[in-house]
Amino acid sequence: MKSNTDDKNQALAKIRLDKWLWAARFYRTRTLAKEAIESGRVHYGGSRVKTSKEISVGDELTIRQGSATAMTEKTVIVEALTAQRGNAAAAQVLYSETEESEVRRAYYAEQRKLANLARPDNKPNKKERRDIQRFKSKQE
Repeated sequence: MKSNTDDKNQALAKIRLDKWLWAARFYRTRTLAKEAIESGRVHYGGSRVKTSKEISVGDELTIRQGSATAMTEKTVIVEALTAQRGNAAAAQVLYSETEESEVRRAYYAEQRKLANLARPDNKPNKKERRDIQRFKSKQE
């Protein structure tokens, strides 16, 4: 007779992609994970997948997250499977990010920082605005 733990281990040989993304804390809800998969932000083996795709340990996923201006793309390898959502420390055990992905994300983060250096920290006050207008009118 099979024990209860054997049933759980056999059941977790594969798990639905949307459930795993939710459990690994890439998305706050399974609905958001489902929408991300359906919109093509999650790729399995370099191609789009369906929500019900079953993944197993060792599979490689490419996940795009964030807004259009701060999009990050992670390539992760599935290290463990679970259907329960735990805390952040437990979620980090479920996957490992590839070195290439970490380097690429660091590069793009640096580029975003450099792009923001051109912006001033605060808006000009009334006197500074008047000075700018006087300077511009002298230039014309």
